Amino acid sequence: MRKRICALLVATLAISMFAGCNNGKEIKDTNSTEKASTKVESSSAMQLMDQVSLPDNKKTDDKYRNYYEIFPYTFCDSNGDGIGDINGITSKLDYISEMGIDAIWLTPIHESMTYHKYDVVDYYSIDKQFGTMEDFENFIAECDKRGIKVIMDLVVNHTSSANDWFYETKEYLQELGDKEPDVKDCKYLEYYNFTKEYETGYTQIKGTDWYYESRFWSEMPDLNLDNKAVRDEITKISKFWLDKGVAGFRLDATTSYYTGNDDKNIEFLKWINSMVKSQKEDAYLIGECWVNSAVYTKYYSSGIDSFFNFDFADNKGAVASVMRGSSAKELGKHIVDVENNMKANNEAFIGAAFTSNHDTGRSAGFYAGDYSEAMTKMGQGITMMMGGCYYLYYGDEIGMKGSGDDENKRAPMVWHDDSEADGMCKGVTTKSIDMKYGSVDSQLENGDSIYNYVREGLKLRNVYPEIARGTTTVNESLSDDSILVLEKDYNGEKITIVMNTSAEKKEVKVGNDALKLSGLLLTSTENATYEAGVATMPAYSIMLLK
Repeated sequence: MRKRICALLVATLAISMFAGCNNGKEIKDTNSTEKASTKVESSSAMQLMDQVSLPDNKKTDDKYRNYYEIFPYTFCDSNGDGIGDINGITSKLDYISEMGIDAIWLTPIHESMTYHKYDVVDYYSIDKQFGTMEDFENFIAECDKRGIKVIMDLVVNHTSSANDWFYETKEYLQELGDKEPDVKDCKYLEYYNFTKEYETGYTQIKGTDWYYESRFWSEMPDLNLDNKAVRDEITKISKFWLDKGVAGFRLDATTSYYTGNDDKNIEFLKWINSMVKSQKEDAYLIGECWVNSAVYTKYYSSGIDSFFNFDFADNKGAVASVMRGSSAKELGKHIVDVENNMKANNEAFIGAAFTSNHDTGRSAGFYAGDYSEAMTKMGQGITMMMGGCYYLYYGDEIGMKGSGDDENKRAPMVWHDDSEADGMCKGVTTKSIDMKYGSVDSQLENGDSIYNYVREGLKLRNVYPEIARGTTTVNESLSDDSILVLEKDYNGEKITIVMNTSAEKKEVKVGNDALKLSGLLLTSTENATYEAGVATMPAYSIMLLK
């Protein structure tokens, strides 16, 4: 959770200045975004991709899903106050489902003092900016109707300084004077890490000689995770939300549970995994372990289902690097190596591929020049062809941009060209951001749009289970600096994925007449063909063969 935290006063002032954008109107149906497949421009890349006859959806009801990360504050506003909310998300579930998404990751929605909500005041509440518990329960019910699973952020590395646990303890220590503290007088005293010796990452309690651990921000005191009472609290929190119908949790800041101590972090994750799955056997857990694969693959030994595959994400990740000219073959070998290392630590591992999230710059901003849109699409395409779950950050399906300050990475979703239209949020961006690829409205009916490219990629993941679930190998004899040929095997089914990561047309002599053209992801209106064992690949294209 690498967040540069904005000051509470600044955040509060910014929030208080918002003007209502919908004149108080409640959104009951915003489904100009529902019928994603009804009408597109002729002669589009989408039409060419749709010429390939696909089998019926083979999606199995397991933990391998296509996730959509939603930052509620800036996603969709239902009541005109300029702030996204639960009812706004519910109003967009048909849009999400039509895209091919079958799972949602919600960043924190609990009562909090900030816009991002990673400082939790009350773990059993919905922040009033986002709505009510009844709104959330209705949201879960509507997701269930559409076969959409929901996971929530579980933030247990720290709480808010306004959380009763910390607030009562701070007041107790301020009133203590020269006396020795006693847990009998303050039951929350051992919930946090206090000392009278200053250490890096600690903050002094005003008017006392006491310091408390606060690695991320002074208003985010770190919990003492060795304390049984704290673990009992986490157990109750987990059960409460699982009983509400969530399918699992995204575990925030797992490398910071015990700063600098991977072994203790993994041991704590083993406890979380056992505890949550004793409450819900099929619960899905994914950890944020923002380090390189040499480290995060070891965290799979905890039994946690997934950890985000950071080696391939962000502006300097392996996928963005190959789009800028690094070797496609080496990318493939790296994918296989990471999969093997994950499996070595957990036979039941589920990878978690993504390009960007709420803490990173958005993927459309990674690329510049004449081919920037094609490279943006292709970067998502490569990621969608990787194994495990796929995570799509809201707005990346339309090529939204945003980098630098965290607030800019979480810019309002661009539903409409009119910033005052129903559903549009205000956000707290620190600068104007050029959303060069247009709104959802404009992209739905454009067959060459980023949205329709992503939708086609999700369709392929849903009809070919081997993409997400298969064991990956690289055909090194066919791969080179700009061509990557991956082969995936799953339950006796095999699929070959051919990728051209360059701006030049390429021919790949696969040499297997038994293979049939089974799927395409094209970034332009130039078609791809497969004849007599030869794949003719336009620039930045992906071909599936079975």
